[in-house]
Amino acid sequence: MKLHHVGIACKDIQKQIGKIQKTHNIISQSPVIFDENQDANLCILTLEDGSNLELVSGNAVASVLKKGMSYYHICYETRDIDAEITRLQANGALLVSPPKPAKLFDMRLVSFLLVPYGLIELLQI
Repeated sequence: MKLHHVGIACKDIQKQIGKIQKTHNIISQSPVIFDENQDANLCILTLEDGSNLELVSGNAVASVLKKGMSYYHICYETRDIDAEITRLQANGALLVSPPKPAKLFDMRLVSFLLVPYGLIELLQI
């Protein structure tokens, strides 16, 4: 697995971009899209150091925001999403969302699992 991005929950993506711009140099930004499979509005930002932040708003993050949190998940790319899910489950991870196509990532498969340190997203390479 290779780190791809950190997911940030927010109420308003445009406002969150404004806040991020105050502390980071954003070198690229995707359009804000709605993904029915994720039930969320999404946008990916690439920062000057090459790291990526995915901004997520909508029903998918409502419970996270109610708790006053903004950290949502960490995403890792994997060549074989099914094998990685099996490996993680064998080590105690709980499958939250089985693989499904993600609009923001050109319909590559994504899956979410709960591990001891929080929610992770797997993204098929």
